[in-house]
Amino acid sequence: MTTAADVVAALRSAVPAAPRDVTVDAFVDGDPATEVTGVAVVMTATLDVLRAAVAAGANLVVTHEPLYFAHADDARGDLEAEADPVYAAKRAYVRQQGLVVWHLHDQWHDLRPDGVDAATAAELGWALDPGATTGISTATIEPTTLGDLARHVAGTLGATALRYVGDPSAVVTRVGLDLGFRGFARNRALLRRPDVDVAVVGEAHEWETGEYAVDAVALGVAKGLVVVGHVPSEQAGSRAVAAWLPGVLASAGHAVPVTFVPTPDTFRTP
Repeated sequence: MTTAADVVAALRSAVPAAPRDVTVDAFVDGDPATEVTGVAVVMTATLDVLRAAVAAGANLVVTHEPLYFAHADDARGDLEAEADPVYAAKRAYVRQQGLVVWHLHDQWHDLRPDGVDAATAAELGWALDPGATTGISTATIEPTTLGDLARHVAGTLGATALRYVGDPSAVVTRVGLDLGFRGFARNRALLRRPDVDVAVVGEAHEWETGEYAVDAVALGVAKGLVVVGHVPSEQAGSRAVAAWLPGVLASAGHAVPVTFVPTPDTFRTP
């Protein structure tokens, strides 16, 4: 019998980056002693994605983003105190279906290069600069315009609500990646770098990174900011986990099927 705890132990020991002492990577619902019928690897465990995982025969869900709406899983007390109906229905579904959910975030990001950045860059046809040890990913691409780059990113990653700041005809060859949500400090540091023409981010606060990018353009700095959307910016990372995990489990003697269940972009434009 292979339990959820067995799968997670094999996964954690096989990732080249060591687990952090303080981490969000943890079981966030379900019994780790549950026998696993199948594993679904997902970017974000929305209710629709959980239903798709169940339809695929999985009862262990490995999700990159949190199950209950908070990165450190610290919103549940408030949600329960508020008798929040969305939280209650989602948790009831998890329990009814006997699901076990593991949050895999930090350890995959701690790969060098960052596991999410590397997978997203590869999907876009870009090669990351070698030797990055800080988790800041950059790449040199064939010369293109900012507008064409934005269209390429949206089409390739399935981003239905991508936005960008800058002159669409500006020629760009150097890209910095800050996928998911990395924060204003990292975003502006990328935009300041002389070797970066455009920063491609997952999401950003408009009054911080957005305003900064608009002001940089107003000052005549030929910079671009592409805001992809959180889910499409990182989904390739989860797809990479799903491709890697079957070999890990087979090596550990666990004959468990692994399925990648995509998360549609959570936002769309009219």
